[in-house]
Amino acid sequence: MRVIALEEHFTAPHLAGRIDAALLRARGFQPRRVAPGAPNPMELAAEIGERRLALMDAAGIDLQVLSNTGPGPDLVPGPAGVALAAALNDHLAEAVARAPGRFAGFAVLPMASPADCAAELTRAVRALGFKGAMVNGTTDGRFLDHPAYDDLLAEAVALDVPIYIHPHLAPAPVREAYFGGLEAGAGRVLEAAGWGWHQETALQVLRLVLAGTLDRHPRLKLIIGHMGEMLPMMLARADEVFANDIEHLQRPISRAILEQVWITTSGIFTTPPFLAALQTFGIDRIMFSVDYPYAPNAKGRAFLDRVALAPDDMAKLAGGTAAALLRL
Repeated sequence: MRVIALEEHFTAPHLAGRIDAALLRARGFQPRRVAPGAPNPMELAAEIGERRLALMDAAGIDLQVLSNTGPGPDLVPGPAGVALAAALNDHLAEAVARAPGRFAGFAVLPMASPADCAAELTRAVRALGFKGAMVNGTTDGRFLDHPAYDDLLAEAVALDVPIYIHPHLAPAPVREAYFGGLEAGAGRVLEAAGWGWHQETALQVLRLVLAGTLDRHPRLKLIIGHMGEMLPMMLARADEVFANDIEHLQRPISRAILEQVWITTSGIFTTPPFLAALQTFGIDRIMFSVDYPYAPNAKGRAFLDRVALAPDDMAKLAGGTAAALLRL
């Protein structure tokens, strides 16, 4: 059984270091607290070689699809951001070329320059062999349904590659209103992996439906992580409460999502959310992921080994669906 993990991250400190510290502060980046004796995730993310491969081998993971983590070109407007995106993609392509059977790539895009995103996606897919792109949260308060990103979405359709929507930090006004006034560590985690990341990614998807973006691009393929970012438990309620206010849409909300969105298990390794995802999205829409280096490969693999599925369904979850979607 081939095991593919597709929300797995890398960084390139020599490239990310180009970003002005003022831009990092404005976006809300804070030092990540690491438990005593534990490895620093950003140090693990920077290594795309023997150590990473050894950890994959120990967990029985055959292939990682890698994507940029941490500060990236979405923070940098203009030509500098476009150049940074290209440099990060070239860096990843070189790493993939050193171990082509073990690594694949999602492009990072210059989201602060929407008019340049489609061209970089095309280059990354056609010239570098990448399997799609990862978009991190909002950019300058803009969601993917903003008209400025319509050319990017159309190009993803034309290339027949998915866009992985990954969480990011909230814009400053949201951060202050929703997550402020708490002890610093508690507020930081509530804004991020403790809650805020997941609600924002779900909101991205819902906005793409409600804005009519998915109707305009019915062949657009999206991926979201973390067992569906809380959407599985909300699909039926969304259909019910929006029923009288979506005459402009061609499909019910749940149908649009279930037809165009795949989800991964990244970072969520307990049974109840998996069952909710399975009962709503179905086994053909769920793909295994770990969220390395923020979650350990061994923990993700232990969850996979606990899942009780028929052999054919297990093969889909472990890697078959990902292989088909990404043409791996």
